[in-house]
This record gives sequence, C-alpha cells and structure tokens, in this order.
Amino acid sequence: MSLFELFAVLLALGAAFGWFNEVFLRLPSNIGLLLMGLFSSVLLLALDVVIPGTSLVTDVGNTLEKIDFYDVLMHGVLGFLLFAGAMHVDWQRLKVRLWPVAMLATVGVLISTFVVGAGFWGLAQLFGIDLNFRWALVFGALISPTDPVAVLSLLKSAKVPRLLETEMAGESLLNDGVGVVLFTILLALAASGDADAMPIHSAVGLFVLEAFGGGLIGLAAGYVAYRAMRSIDEYVIEVFISLALVTATYALADRLHMSGPIAVVVAGLLIGERGATHAMSATTQRYLFGFWELIDGVLNSVLFLLIGLELLVVGVELRFASIALCVILLVTAARFIAISLPFAALSYFVRFIKGSIPVLVWGGVRGGISIALALSIPYGDQRPLILTATYAVVLFTIIVQGLTIGKVIRLAVPAPKSRKKPGRKRR
Repeated sequence: MSLFELFAVLLALGAAFGWFNEVFLRLPSNIGLLLMGLFSSVLLLALDVVIPGTSLVTDVGNTLEKIDFYDVLMHGVLGFLLFAGAMHVDWQRLKVRLWPVAMLATVGVLISTFVVGAGFWGLAQLFGIDLNFRWALVFGALISPTDPVAVLSLLKSAKVPRLLETEMAGESLLNDGVGVVLFTILLALAASGDADAMPIHSAVGLFVLEAFGGGLIGLAAGYVAYRAMRSIDEYVIEVFISLALVTATYALADRLHMSGPIAVVVAGLLIGERGATHAMSATTQRYLFGFWELIDGVLNSVLFLLIGLELLVVGVELRFASIALCVILLVTAARFIAISLPFAALSYFVRFIKGSIPVLVWGGVRGGISIALALSIPYGDQRPLILTATYAVVLFTIIVQGLTIGKVIRLAVPAPKSRKKPGRKRR
C-alpha cells in the first residue's frame, strides 16, 4: 500500500467513524474516534486469537508501521495544530494569567517530571522490574506535559470559566515545548549511560537556549508575517502566508535545535491577536480563522483515530498491566503536586477561581505527544515498560477524564450567582 493509499484509508475511516459517532454514539468527536480506533484494534487482535493462522493483524500492523508516528506528529501535524490552537487564545486574558501559565508550563513540568520519575522507579523496584533511574526520569518527562491537542479539544465540549479556560489552554500550548526539550536532554543522558555526559549547568543552559530561542524565532517570524499581511488585503495570499509561517518557523527552529512547538505557539499568538486586530479585513479574518479551524478539526480526527489504531504496533505488554494501573494513580498525584505548589507560591499575588486545582488536575489530559515521545525511545529492555505505562495513562486521561471533566467542573467550581431583579412594591 502506498502512502497516498494509506492516507486515503485513514481519511475514509475517520469520515466513516466520525459519522457513526455523530449519529449513534454522540460522544465528543475526538474521544469517539479514539474509542472506535481502539475497538477496531482490539477486534483485530481477538480475530487473530479466535481464527489462528490468519495474517490480518500482521498485515494491518505492517501497514501502520509505514507511518512513523513520531515523525508524523512531531515533524508534521503538531506545528499546524499548535498554531491553530494558539490563534484562538485570547491574548488579553492570557496576559492577565501569564504568571500562573508560565509557572505551570515550566516549574510544574519540572516538579511533575521528578515526582513521576522517582515514583516510577520505586514502583519498578516494588514489582521486581530492573529499571535505571535515568530511564524513569525519561518517562516522567514524556508524560508530564499536558497534550495541547487533547486539552483544546476537551475545552470545546466542557463549559469552563473563561479565566480557568485560559490557564488550561495556555499551559497546554506552552508546556509541551518545555517537556519536549526536557525529554530530549534526559533521553540523551539515559541513552549515553554516563552520568557525567552532560553536567547540570550544561543541561540547564541547553534547556534555556532551546526554549527561549524557540520563542524568539516565533516572535521574529510572526512579526514578519504580520507586516506582510498588513501590507495587502487579499485573503488567499494571507492564508498562504500563514501556512508558510507555520512550516518555515517550525523547520527553522528544528534546524537550529530550538523548540519548534514554542516557536509556532508564539507566532500563532501574535497573528491571532495583533494580526487579526491590525492586519486583516473582516473577510480575511473569516476565511483565515475558518481555514485553520478546518485544519484543526481534520488533523485532530486523524490523530485520535491513529492513537486508537496504534495499539496494534505500539508494543503494549499485558505483563506490565498491574504496574501501569499504579502509574495512572502516580501521574494523577504528581499532577496535583505540580499544580498545588506553584499555586501556593502565587496565591499571595494572584487570585484564583475556587476549584481551579481539581479542574486543572483532572483536565490534565495526555495524548499523541506522549505516545510519540515514547515511540522515539531506542529499543531496549526499558522500552516495553515505558510504552505500556504511557499508553495506559493516555487512554485513561482521554477517555475517563475527558468524559467526566464536565462533572468535575460542576462539582468544583461554584455556579455564578444569578441576580434577582427587584420586584414592585405593593401599595
């Protein structure tokens, strides 16, 4: 099967499953597609057991292996999805919540990485599994950032207070770039097997360079695109400029070993706010924002369908099921700690909505980025355990947390008080 035929099959499956979900299941579209992709994978595996000797699972698995999930996501669709998400974030509200968002996206990720890493290593020892502590930290880094694709799709179906929605969206857009940089550093340390391969000060310097370098590239590229859009009034060319902005910015940041995700997020924030206000006519805004909303919807659907189908090739092993269930609890607890500590430090300066912590904890959905990073780990004894734990956490957060976040919001966040109109006085 050629790549074009494979892409055609994925689009056809996505369209068919999307229609079935809309007509019969009526679940949030991305969760419905994930569940149907997962069901298809389980059905194929069951058929392989019931009818031994069939090569159906092998054939489908070999076909899916032609798709390098890591390469497709991290060097393909992620830039488009992040840009589309960043364009729709209200910059004025984000500025008000900048400190909480920045703390959650940096300090929160660091705290979670080390809490999850230490806990994962401890669980491995408890279950009699030989796991190096550095590889446990690698798992902590790949599972700590919330997935912007999953979180933003979740916010479309959940009624979240506006300031809290801004915190969730801003954190998810920025913390994946921070998490990817941290993962890259820790993976290099774990793969080398030499604790002195990268001194602490060098690792910190590399972290700052990649994160802030990506931000500067995004700011510069976004400003160039903004000036170009401002000088014309032709929506076709302006949409084309936005496409060029995403691809060129991500590719340039990648080539310079900076953070591509952070670069396109910064560019998207600039175009979505300043570009829409000062550089676009009403017609251009309608077409450009509509175009990126369509791109976001189509790529989201394909991505969540792929997450479900990837069960056939991801290398999940049932012997790690018990520790994977424990890891779900560990990641949830680490998320609580990673949010509570920054909030406690900022509570003297920033006012938070009541119920913010439980909503942010339960809304911390993981997705394709965590799976892609786990699949990039080189083959070895540690890979099956990390892949199984990653897949378990991703499925739990998307399906269970995604379907119940509305109830958590209703329980945790006080409903706004309705103002009673004064009645007429009786004579």
